[in-house]
Amino acid sequence: MARVAAVLVALLAFLPPIWSAAHRYEFVESVQFAIFAFAVPALLVVGGRWRGLGRGGDRGPLWRRLEALESGRRRHPYLWRSAAFAAVDVLLVILWRTPSWVDALARHSWLVGIEAVSLVTAGVGLWLELVACAPLSPRLARPWRAVLAAACLWATWILVYAIGFSHVAWYRAFHHASLMSTSMDQELATGVVWFAAACAFVPVVFSDVMGWLKSEEDPDAELRKVVRAARRSGRA
Repeated sequence: MARVAAVLVALLAFLPPIWSAAHRYEFVESVQFAIFAFAVPALLVVGGRWRGLGRGGDRGPLWRRLEALESGRRRHPYLWRSAAFAAVDVLLVILWRTPSWVDALARHSWLVGIEAVSLVTAGVGLWLELVACAPLSPRLARPWRAVLAAACLWATWILVYAIGFSHVAWYRAFHHASLMSTSMDQELATGVVWFAAACAFVPVVFSDVMGWLKSEEDPDAELRKVVRAARRSGRA
């Protein structure tokens, strides 16, 4: 269901009124950006098990390749690998928020497709490091996943704070109607990206921290499980 929602949301970004208004208003273009950067990647990954991939479904060649990839991820659970996916995603987010690229998006519609593909691809790579999506699972423990999600969140927030608190217009390609000033449009755009990043990453941080604390509530629980398993095997 989540993946159907991802497809529908992605299509929404290419249809009126978002498509037509994104070339005139900065905050609508920010809605389009948030869909590609946060909503679609998250929905694609958190939708659960990737069933029926390719020919043969769960027994097909694509599924076996994903299982082989998962085996490699388990053999190399290095923090720097997950950090690399996060860095690529953050760099692309910053790139597509720079004045030159946003102005280019407002003037040249064909760039939106490149923006969508790059942000969704990098976003899926990041989200596979944060949540499980069978047959793939995160290579890091919960505390490190929370740190990674928080780092991506704050990187996005720092960027939008810089835009929102600026006394000059960052993007000059938008032609505003008389009902909305440039400063109001820029503030609305800041709020859109800020809120979208919060909706995407705050639940991940909260879930990982709470899951980690819950597993640490009783440090003797795992020892008791080991003792019970040893007793059962001894009786057998």
